[in-house]
Amino acid sequence: MNAVLNEMAAKHPEKLDWKKSIVDLMKLVGMDSSLSARKELATELGYTGDQSDSAKMNMWLHKQVLRKFAENGGKVPQELLD
Repeated sequence: MNAVLNEMAAKHPEKLDWKKSIVDLMKLVGMDSSLSARKELATELGYTGDQSDSAKMNMWLHKQVLRKFAENGGKVPQELLD
């Protein structure tokens, strides 16, 4: 998964830091990365925090999306899951 996402990022017209940014990760895989889309995804994944604190929500969401990749067979570096 890591190699695939790195390869996709290298070919993307924007410089995307998918390892640190949920917005960049979502863009990289072709998802809508708008705040409303992130709030919707956070709700679907069970986020119970304050969605108006977008920084905190984004950090939580980034880890959850990477965990979902790992749960579905993607090889995600452990340091990104902690």
